Amino acid sequence: MMGQAQSGADKEVTLQNIQELYRKFASECPSGNLHLHEFKKIFGINRNSTEEEAAYVEIVFQSFDTNKDGKIDFLEYVAALHLVLRGKLEDKLKWSFKVYDRDGNGCLDRQEVKHIVKIIYKIKKHKDPSITGSIEDICDRIFELVDKNNDSQISLEEFIEGAEKDPWVLEQLQLDIGPGDWFIEQQDKNP
Repeated sequence: MMGQAQSGADKEVTLQNIQELYRKFASECPSGNLHLHEFKKIFGINRNSTEEEAAYVEIVFQSFDTNKDGKIDFLEYVAALHLVLRGKLEDKLKWSFKVYDRDGNGCLDRQEVKHIVKIIYKIKKHKDPSITGSIEDICDRIFELVDKNNDSQISLEEFIEGAEKDPWVLEQLQLDIGPGDWFIEQQDKNP
């Protein structure tokens, strides 16, 4: 068997795992739809969660709700699962870009980048208080490294190229939604 020694994020997700997740979806969402409050529960968002964590999960939820009807149906769930568990880096970056691009114009301006960076920064800081630097500095550095033509906008190409080239940029820009481990954990529990 290939990849038996893998751990954490690199765990292989098999077709059987995915079928099991669909079964869970069907049993947990008999209506065939996943609403925001249920989605938050999946990500462990509760009364003890920070405002930023809740806002972040809401942004993720909206990005998966592709038809914007306020719920994630089975097809959207399948697409989201596929992206999270099996998507290539480029697909994940395209998805991250879409989340950043709040007005949907195909370019990221400073406000859009700052909005997400601020949420992620506060979550990271909450988990590790020793993190230093300001949100402004992070945004400045992202634009310096990624905005190749200096037009104060980041295109999808610049976003992907910058993230693939520079590990720091990748860490700042890629939305690490982290439910992969949660999905695998769920499978380890008894149904």
